[in-house]
Amino acid sequence: MAAQELTVDLARRGMHLSTGFVGSPYLNHVLSSNGQLDAAYDLLNQKSWPSWLYAVTQGATTIWERWDGWTEESGFQTPDMNSFNHYAYGAIGAWLYSTVAGIDVDPAAAGYKHVLLRPQPGGGLTHAKATLDTLYGTLVSGWTLRSVCSRTITVPPNTSATVTLL
Repeated sequence: MAAQELTVDLARRGMHLSTGFVGSPYLNHVLSSNGQLDAAYDLLNQKSWPSWLYAVTQGATTIWERWDGWTEESGFQTPDMNSFNHYAYGAIGAWLYSTVAGIDVDPAAAGYKHVLLRPQPGGGLTHAKATLDTLYGTLVSGWTLRSVCSRTITVPPNTSATVTLL
């Protein structure tokens, strides 16, 4: 299976990212939707360079355009070629919403008229919560893991949701 091979390749690289703009937004989606949720969380939780959390461990509040936007060895790269708030690498946020918090669109009901709420906890996280302002109002999906799992869900008026319990 290709997802298993991808997981093996990532493990060989120490769970470090080696993609450019084209591949990074899809990695965690591909892994988690193909039975490799643990690998997706391992990739998310990686803190050493190159990774999404490397920038955070260096004080960033956004994801940089380059994995090496700043390194201990070299400092900042040239500002001419380094956005410090870049979509491609910041696209991990879409996975956080759709997989960790579980907010997903229903392809049969456009514009969040009906949503699918199916979070996939993991990676050592003990809680997650996401809110999404839709055309109908604020949608909320959250969970907390303790001795049991509890859910927080808010579905806007005049909409519906299919909820998959953990």
